[in-house]
Amino acid sequence: MPNVTFEESQLIHTSPKAVYDLLADYEYGHPLILPKPYFSDLKILQGGTGGGTIIEVVMEVFGVKRTLHMEVVEIEAGRVLAEFDHDAGIETHFICDEVDSGCLLTIRTTMQFADGVVGFIEKLTTPRITRNIYRKELQLIAEHCEKDLQPS
Repeated sequence: MPNVTFEESQLIHTSPKAVYDLLADYEYGHPLILPKPYFSDLKILQGGTGGGTIIEVVMEVFGVKRTLHMEVVEIEAGRVLAEFDHDAGIETHFICDEVDSGCLLTIRTTMQFADGVVGFIEKLTTPRITRNIYRKELQLIAEHCEKDLQPS
């Protein structure tokens, strides 16, 4: 099965640590930034913060529901957090890079697609749909992280 990688990035006007901490907090923070209606029912099966956490989350796109079983790994503590669904062949990296204006956050996913016609259709549709979902997720992250920076 061929792999395809795609990503989206956004500048978040706060520290990389604040963004990373939000992402790594699967009990309170991460559920806040999962765009509805695409994601629902996030359940923590083990851990809850950072590496070693195991979650289950329901993803629905175009009426098709899929339950993902994700293992969280801290690839580079404080900078790169990854989620792996080994059965589905999906890995997603959240990369927090420090820049002058704050944090450049990149969400990068590598997926395995089926062979044949089904895989061809997946390759045509999935990256575009997923990038759109990631743009919404990045916006939610920015709104959550930057809300405390807004003047009252």
